[in-house]
Amino acid sequence: MKFWLGGGIVLLLIVGCGYTWLGEKIEKGKTPVADGSNDYMVILGAKVRPDKSPSLSLQNRLDVAVDYLQKHPHVQVIVSGGQGADEPATEASIMANYLMDAEIDPLRIQLEEKSTSTYENLLFSKDFLPEGVKNITIVSNDYHLARARYLANVVGLEADVLVAKTPRSVEGKSNIRERLALLKTYVVGK
Repeated sequence: MKFWLGGGIVLLLIVGCGYTWLGEKIEKGKTPVADGSNDYMVILGAKVRPDKSPSLSLQNRLDVAVDYLQKHPHVQVIVSGGQGADEPATEASIMANYLMDAEIDPLRIQLEEKSTSTYENLLFSKDFLPEGVKNITIVSNDYHLARARYLANVVGLEADVLVAKTPRSVEGKSNIRERLALLKTYVVGK
């Protein structure tokens, strides 16, 4: 009985330390904050609703991007996201429409519409960058940026970030799920 109790306590300590360590990595992912020095931005896709509107998480990403793009008119943007089985259109097309509705010049927007994961978002978006460009700005929700920056490095990019708030309705679930995804990424590499 003492063995099981001791093993359970050790397991709890390991899980607790891992949870805390991954939380610190997620916090560090929110830096460095973009300052306009990178000429290319990648907005990572998220869920699109059946009525072709962005989910609240995606809308938060887009709102942060619009504000930044208005302040930095030299920045070009790649909207990245394919179409899930339950989505009426590609995430990229919904994002592009949102940006154009916010009066972002369509000539500044490129659509990457094949990706189905964060890794693919960055890998496929890299094809839209001019030769030699390695520095980008990534836009995503706060919990997601550590993994996004890590994966950017995996595909040969360096990134600063724009932090979008995570909606309260999905904050708890997103933070737990992201810790598991980040751990998997560290183990598998993508």
